[in-house]
Amino acid sequence: MNRRPTWDEYFMGIARLVATRSTCLRRQVGAVLVKEKRILATGYNGAPSGVPHCTLETCLRSVGNIPSGQNQELCRGLHAEQNVIIQAALHGVSTKNSTLYCTHKPCVLCAKMIINAGVVRVVYENPYPDPLADQLLEEAQVTMCVFGEEED
Repeated sequence: MNRRPTWDEYFMGIARLVATRSTCLRRQVGAVLVKEKRILATGYNGAPSGVPHCTLETCLRSVGNIPSGQNQELCRGLHAEQNVIIQAALHGVSTKNSTLYCTHKPCVLCAKMIINAGVVRVVYENPYPDPLADQLLEEAQVTMCVFGEEED
């Protein structure tokens, strides 16, 4: 008999699957918002709805040789964390006191949205170099968990 996954394993597995929908050329990121063990919304990174996806010729970050962790605003796409919060808002779903499962650690832009959306816990799998995001999330008392190091 197979071992039953923990809730963190279950939701992180879904975040990884969501990431496969990403249209970003540089990094595929998936996010799942959960409250009381129920999925509220999902999101992945890519161009806004109705806007053409990036190509090698139109990716602002690649063309401009912008390093990871810098100038996140110089991108045609939205981050997975932004999209998951927007999807919840679009469908009238409260994100207050929710947990965000994300394949990558949030940047500062996403951290600010996470804080104001009322997310209280973030579980992420891959690091992302953004010390200001770390500082703001700590100040806001958002619990940060590296997947696999702390199980829910």
